[in-house]
Amino acid sequence: MSDAITIFDRSLLRKRRDRAADRFAAHDFLVREVTERLADRLDDVTRRFPAALDLGCHTGELADTLGTRGGIETLVQCDLSPRMAARAAVNRRPTLAADEEWLPFADDSFDLVLSCLSLHWVNDLPGTLVQIRRVLKPDGLFLAAILGGDTLTELRQSLAEAEIAIEGGLSPRVSPMADVRDLGGLLQRAGFALPVADADAVPVKYADPMRLLADLRGMGETNAVALQRRGLTRRATLLHALRHYQTRFADAAGRLPATFQVLTMTAWKPHPSQPQPLKPGTGGVSLAEALADPCAPLRPQTD
Repeated sequence: MSDAITIFDRSLLRKRRDRAADRFAAHDFLVREVTERLADRLDDVTRRFPAALDLGCHTGELADTLGTRGGIETLVQCDLSPRMAARAAVNRRPTLAADEEWLPFADDSFDLVLSCLSLHWVNDLPGTLVQIRRVLKPDGLFLAAILGGDTLTELRQSLAEAEIAIEGGLSPRVSPMADVRDLGGLLQRAGFALPVADADAVPVKYADPMRLLADLRGMGETNAVALQRRGLTRRATLLHALRHYQTRFADAAGRLPATFQVLTMTAWKPHPSQPQPLKPGTGGVSLAEALADPCAPLRPQTD
């Protein structure tokens, strides 16, 4: 498609996830934490979801965490990375390599679509949400977590300061990410009902900033922006960034914070049984009266 949106180099992302697959378990702390949070939210839903899709499954962490929660009988796993999908397949669940931007599933296939920390890498998030709604059955649930724009703000600030000081300008080394204020609107535009989006934080502390960089590589979460400056980061730039990180953000014990902002989306494919908003003008209480004296008892409007 000539007018396709290209923010991320998906082939580069696939290679990095392939490279991370074999040792992902040594760096999966963030995915494990967020899968627990998604599973807890699923516990709050009094419904059964016999057929479910894990979209961007990594090496099967969400499947391990879910177990039989949500009444899931069949969980299909897919990941952009063939090597990650192969690792996830060891649990004998149906698993395939598939691109989140081109879902290879029929309409109305799943009662539930889950996604843990993968959809922040898609180029066209609204288009991907439309595809997710398409593969859900009516009254099916979409529950997903992505990284938000405040993720690794400490590292971002340090890299920006270093590039300005050493290289005389900024390059897109850090991936653009969604804002929680936009997600509800995006879900509505994609045709979902009852959309909810919220933000939370997963704070981590490191004794050595190089350990953070190693974890990002090990998770397959290093920069895949299509227009990034090619070539390795200059040694002087990296050293300047790490010094700034330690000087600006280290706590009294010398440990460095790394904050991951997690945005969670919950929405449903429309169905006539779902609660519907009242039509404008059909309310039983006058808004003007309520605003005039919010403490006064409300009287129903009469014709």
